[in-house]
Amino acid sequence: MSHTANKEKKTIVLPKPCKGEVEKYLEKWKSLENYRLQESSLDKLFFELCPENKQIEDILLKVAALNDFYSTNIFSVYPVAMHILSLNIDNLLKNGDVSVVTKIQGVTISNTEKQFYSFASKYCSHHNPKDFPIYDSYVDRVLRYFRNVDAFAKFQNEDLKNYSEFKSILIDFCKYYDLKSYSLKQIDQYLWLLGKEFFPKKYGKRK
Repeated sequence: MSHTANKEKKTIVLPKPCKGEVEKYLEKWKSLENYRLQESSLDKLFFELCPENKQIEDILLKVAALNDFYSTNIFSVYPVAMHILSLNIDNLLKNGDVSVVTKIQGVTISNTEKQFYSFASKYCSHHNPKDFPIYDSYVDRVLRYFRNVDAFAKFQNEDLKNYSEFKSILIDFCKYYDLKSYSLKQIDQYLWLLGKEFFPKKYGKRK
């Protein structure tokens, strides 16, 4: 199915999810050298150089790298790193305990409670991509789109901001469109590129 985007009517039609579409976007991902090298750099940092979260220096490096590469808008990385250090999260990450995302996302900076939900999902995913899919605004838009078009799952928009619900919705998406053979990481890359193409940021507030 080809896509159409009528600017006057503001209608957007996305290609139906299928293995062929996923493969197409995964090949596109491989061709994007900047994203690919960024990911391999983060893999080296998280898997080889600083796999644990027991020393503040290691955590600071990872928080700063993620914040820079992903533009997660954390203006003070030190309180975030100290917060992560206090949580003793290594076993939770290893076991795929999704509650760790919620533990990480809420950080108090200068007496103000901040919610770094997308960052927290990225931090966990880069430790354990098998069990922790990444929440991102592009992925959010695509999941809401296909809920409205195909009713692949029943959920409210705000459910996507609950990480346990978000992961379940993503799994339902894979089941509905017969994409269970792909990892959550691959599905994330597919949805992210799809969302980036059809819902660019400059149109993000349009209804």
